[in-house]
Amino acid sequence: MSQKNETAVLVLALLITAGLVAGGFWWFTRRSGVDFGLLTGSQPNSANPNSTPQPSPGQVNGSNFASVQNVPSGLFNYGGSTSWAPIRLTIDPAIQAARPEFRLRYVEPTGETPGSSTGIRMLIEGRVAFTQSSRPILDQELNRAQQRGFQLEQIPVAIDGLAIAVNPNLNIPGLTLEQLKSIYTGKITNWQQLGGPDLPIQPFSRPISDGGTVELFVQDNLRGQPFGPSVEFVSTTTQALRKVADSPGGIYYASAPEVVPQCTIRSLPLGRQLGKFVPPYQEPFVPLSQCPGKRNQLNIEAFQTGQYPITRNLFVVVKQNGQIEQQAGEAYANFLLTGQGQQLISQSGFVRIR
Repeated sequence: MSQKNETAVLVLALLITAGLVAGGFWWFTRRSGVDFGLLTGSQPNSANPNSTPQPSPGQVNGSNFASVQNVPSGLFNYGGSTSWAPIRLTIDPAIQAARPEFRLRYVEPTGETPGSSTGIRMLIEGRVAFTQSSRPILDQELNRAQQRGFQLEQIPVAIDGLAIAVNPNLNIPGLTLEQLKSIYTGKITNWQQLGGPDLPIQPFSRPISDGGTVELFVQDNLRGQPFGPSVEFVSTTTQALRKVADSPGGIYYASAPEVVPQCTIRSLPLGRQLGKFVPPYQEPFVPLSQCPGKRNQLNIEAFQTGQYPITRNLFVVVKQNGQIEQQAGEAYANFLLTGQGQQLISQSGFVRIR
């Protein structure tokens, strides 16, 4: 065979081999489902209708309001915790837009202060379909529901914590839980006793009848002891924060998203032991002189891990009666537990539970 024929045969053999390799590679990628564009860093062409779609915001793990099943139709009244207000403002309109058949109306009690306790009482008495709570259900509430022939279920949907607000000019690094208890029970009355200036302490609180936040504070932090005689009671957190800003020795506690971003007060680090303080805000602390251009943000990791010493769950409380009220409450909780709901909870300033 001539050299020219040998060269032709060699080229032909190489072409056949390359074709077999390319065909095998194509077959492997089709059968294996591997997207080699992702491995090589190339992106799908957005103009190509066959390209891989990218998830839109709110569709974490493919879970959004449209995916929730067993959603009843109608107008459903609900009530409950004032700490939930930022979540209501953010999430309810989004639910209404995605699921217009599921209409929501927050109901304030007539002649009563809105809050977790009032909301649960309204649920037991049949005045609302479900309710929101910033504390767990109490035994007496479970018993009252049982006497009426049904059970109550609490579904945790978010993480919150209590933050301590003080006057921005108060120079103190933090408080232990025991010191905080001593302030509110009247055992410690001057900041000098805690290493601060010689300044009387003026504690503020909402009345214990006003809802879950105060009840939880008295039960868990004061361990059931009554407030001291120097505690001044105010009707709202807005009013209390104004008083702290105007009182050099003022102190107040409330839901962390209501306290941490404020421009007129300073949120105080807390600790279970002296010197081991955990801030409710992300460090470094944003000076109040930069607010509102920049605001302090929640210390999400410390809340999720329980490192911050006063954390709690937020609950949707559902009436287990096999009726449409139960279906509505469970649907609302399921909305909040979707990826979209958890994302909106984060946007509301609270910490996602998933």
